[in-house]
Amino acid sequence: MGVSRLDVFYRRLLLTKLFIGGWGKPEDLKRIFEFRKIVGDREKCKALVSEDYPVHIDKTEEQADCHIHDGFFISPLEHLVPGILPPEAIKARFQFIVPKVWKKNRPVCIQLAGTGDHFFWRRRTLMARPMIKEAGIASLLLENPYYGYRKPKDQLRSSLKNVSDLFVMGGALILESTALLRWLEREGYWPLGMTGISMGGYMASLAVTNWPKPIPLVPCLSWSTASSVFTTGVLSKAVNWSQLEKQYAVNSVYEKEIIQLLEYCGADSFKMGPEPWRRSSSLDLDNFPEGFSMTSDQTFIAGRSPGVDGAHNRHQAADRRYHLVSALGYRGASSDLPSSSPRREKTESTRFCRPSLHVESISFMKGVMDECTHMANFSVPVDTSLIIVVQAKEDAYVPRAGVLSLQEIWPGCEVRYLSGGHISAYLFKQNVFRQAIYDAFNRFCLKYPSLQ
Repeated sequence: MGVSRLDVFYRRLLLTKLFIGGWGKPEDLKRIFEFRKIVGDREKCKALVSEDYPVHIDKTEEQADCHIHDGFFISPLEHLVPGILPPEAIKARFQFIVPKVWKKNRPVCIQLAGTGDHFFWRRRTLMARPMIKEAGIASLLLENPYYGYRKPKDQLRSSLKNVSDLFVMGGALILESTALLRWLEREGYWPLGMTGISMGGYMASLAVTNWPKPIPLVPCLSWSTASSVFTTGVLSKAVNWSQLEKQYAVNSVYEKEIIQLLEYCGADSFKMGPEPWRRSSSLDLDNFPEGFSMTSDQTFIAGRSPGVDGAHNRHQAADRRYHLVSALGYRGASSDLPSSSPRREKTESTRFCRPSLHVESISFMKGVMDECTHMANFSVPVDTSLIIVVQAKEDAYVPRAGVLSLQEIWPGCEVRYLSGGHISAYLFKQNVFRQAIYDAFNRFCLKYPSLQ
């Protein structure tokens, strides 16, 4: 299956760069990874957010068909990992859109925001108001950290400054979703579900892995991990790789310490060998000389993934990065130039160091992204039959090649495919997203009528 031309064209219109600040502070990444080990295990999280966690409504507006309540609460992440959130993001804000007259029960769907979805108007207009009219389902729209009211002053629009910001956002939204689900339960709403589009779908999926009860989940235009989004998808072109490469080269803590904390080692892990990079347009592995072999402090024999056969400790696994220095030297060195030639030194600097560093940075990006976003690194939702995934066949933003499918990670979930790409689905298929939500809620009510 190809990729959508509209997706590629739309990305070219946007000139902003992602992660201009780099990876984030090493100490922050360490704290995030340690916290991920906790939130990745549902049993360890039962007491993280109390049953009576305080949530406040501070404004109510009456509309023709609904009431719109504005509310807030302090993000539980601030209590559990103090100082990891920027000051502007500590207070979580939401909008609760409730029908004036309920059709049946009091169903509520929490909707998390996708990339660039600041404040509430977009979700309110495209999803929440139609859901009230069509099915009588209320929506609670949570503002993502780093967006809207919660955006740091030095952040440019939706462009997160650091890679670590995305992980902080995810950790916060997992806990904030739990706080809101507990609050909605206390207030007598039922059934409760979660959804999101694009990044919002990822975040909703992560939140549901942590919820200890059956719950409808409808992730739209998202998949099993965010690593492919930033390494092989069209958004990879927006990543500020030069800054990431520079930090990775200068600060050895990323290579020597952070990489030791990466635990995910599934069939699509960066630790398993070079195959995923064959799908990356930034690499040209297929053009290496036949029978070529490379040796350095990490040994890579072409056509063979080092260390796949046999058990290896974490340090050995961390060493499986793809140093292509000798490969690029083999292809590009000019044997007729004396070793002291400035031209030769420039050639070696250009051909040896930068491409190798770029590959290492991509590999490290995949590693940290899989650690914090790969669904296989989190508990399986309590009832996967309540999950309806909506995916675009030609999505260039969320590549599915080379990563585990959600059906493999969540056996029993349903996947519905739309024709076209990411952008066209977002613009023209909101009705399909809503129908999937209605179907998931109906499925829950039929299966769990006694849980009310």
